[in-house]
Amino acid sequence: MKKVTSIILLSIFCWIANAQDIKEFEPNEEWLAQIEKIAPIAPTVKNVDKKKILVFSKATGFYHWTIPHNVEMLKILAKKSKVFEIHVGYDIQKFEKESLKNYDAVIFNNCNPSGPDRDLFADLLRQNSSLSDAEIKNKAPEYETNMMDYVKKGGGLMILHGAITVQNNSAEFSKMTGGSFDYHPKQQEMHLKEVDANHPLVQAFKGKGFTHIDEPYFFKNAYFDYNFRPLLYIEVDQLEGLKKVVSHDVNYVSWIKRYGKGRVFYTSPSHNAQSLENPELLQYLLDGLQYVVGDLKCDDSPMAKPN
Repeated sequence: MKKVTSIILLSIFCWIANAQDIKEFEPNEEWLAQIEKIAPIAPTVKNVDKKKILVFSKATGFYHWTIPHNVEMLKILAKKSKVFEIHVGYDIQKFEKESLKNYDAVIFNNCNPSGPDRDLFADLLRQNSSLSDAEIKNKAPEYETNMMDYVKKGGGLMILHGAITVQNNSAEFSKMTGGSFDYHPKQQEMHLKEVDANHPLVQAFKGKGFTHIDEPYFFKNAYFDYNFRPLLYIEVDQLEGLKKVVSHDVNYVSWIKRYGKGRVFYTSPSHNAQSLENPELLQYLLDGLQYVVGDLKCDDSPMAKPN
């Protein structure tokens, strides 16, 4: 009994020690050099036209400290793969119809809106225009429609971590993205597993999954339609701090799906820039980007609903 207790205490101690190792830092030269060294030297799908990517990185609510790290990481992936051209945006004008036409895909880079409305477009108008609340209420849905029409007509959409909240209370937007954010327990070490180790988009993990410290996201709204092809999951009984009773033993944290003629890729990893220091995750993100622009072909049919 003492031996079992010691093992449990050791596990708890190790988790606390790991969690305390997660410290915020700026994307300095040393870190950038590390990412450049481990980033894929070539895309999975070669000999394709260079695609223009909008990386929208303006948060109006909770600010994830990894936003600048993601920007620099994506620039490095583009530089080394030679198949992407990165354009960073912070202005709501990027979501005008004519502006969106300039890009093959949009990346939502942790552009979390404020609560409880969680409406990024209304927030951007509120912060950067002289419109009245009534005018914003009428105008903001136009940008939401622009974005949905863009994807429906063939544009790609990649959503990083907290950006799943962009229009968190919109049922239609949730159907496009595959779900809305519900809550997350405390940060903790977790092991992500491949739903199908043979799927082309998870080949980076070589059937071994991916272990890191992150926020285990739980979802609501369209998530329970399961109108997506899940890629990675976490086992619920391995998590601490659940706030709700769950009906299934797995929680999907990354998926792909079609929306009209367009493609959507969501990845919950990661809240922390330390997770990017893994070549497997960088390869996964590059493959996901090649999927949303239509270069990497794979099965993106919806999963069968769990019993």
